Amino acid sequence: MWLLDLGNSRLKLARAGADGLGPVLALPYEGPELESRLRAALAGDGAPAWWASVAPDERSARVAAVLAEGGRRVERVHSRREALGLRIAYADPARLGVDRFLALLAARALGGAHLLASFGSALTVDLLDAEGRHRGGLVGIAPWHARQALAARFPALDRGEAEAVPGFADDTPAAVAGGVEAQALGLLLVAWHEARALLPEPPRVSVAGGDATRLAPRLAALLGVPVERAEHRVLEGLHRLAVAEGALPGRC
Repeated sequence: MWLLDLGNSRLKLARAGADGLGPVLALPYEGPELESRLRAALAGDGAPAWWASVAPDERSARVAAVLAEGGRRVERVHSRREALGLRIAYADPARLGVDRFLALLAARALGGAHLLASFGSALTVDLLDAEGRHRGGLVGIAPWHARQALAARFPALDRGEAEAVPGFADDTPAAVAGGVEAQALGLLLVAWHEARALLPEPPRVSVAGGDATRLAPRLAALLGVPVERAEHRVLEGLHRLAVAEGALPGRC
């Protein structure tokens, strides 16, 4: 079986069997070659596919058309109110991004309480308690988009790019980079303290997304707890759902 995670900036796919995921391939959406690259990745393999998407409708339709070629069995997954011991906080499941829903499913399989952060096109945070109840989430602006927004709104701040460093900057580009990164980390600090007030035990903290590698060590230092990388948890949640619903036989 093929599993596909259509994010806002790229497509991830992996071959999967009952025992887990194979290597994960990431395909950018830019350029007209998306369909040919996806066909090459599938390599004429007619195995069924489960997919989930938060991408715009046009991109989702392009991928769906390729998946359906050759009569392949295809199923698109959407957020659900309850699944596999998980109960989401949103009254309307359709309003919770399916990427967040699947990440919560993956975390639920590990047991315990979890604080999940994703540095994607937006910065999202979700809290899951040890009983499988999603306590809700937060959505903020990702550092890269915050930098772009400041440059567009205030031309005086558009003075080039710089890497963020901890502490105080001595030039505008570094000050902007450090400031938007500190804002993102501040959201997670607030989320952590809110989670500690709600739960009887501290949750495990995990991060995913493009800025996760850079920000995880700094976040761990600020929180004083380990911060785990969970790069493919959307695919892992999709895999868990496929296995539970019998879509994956012993060999696939």
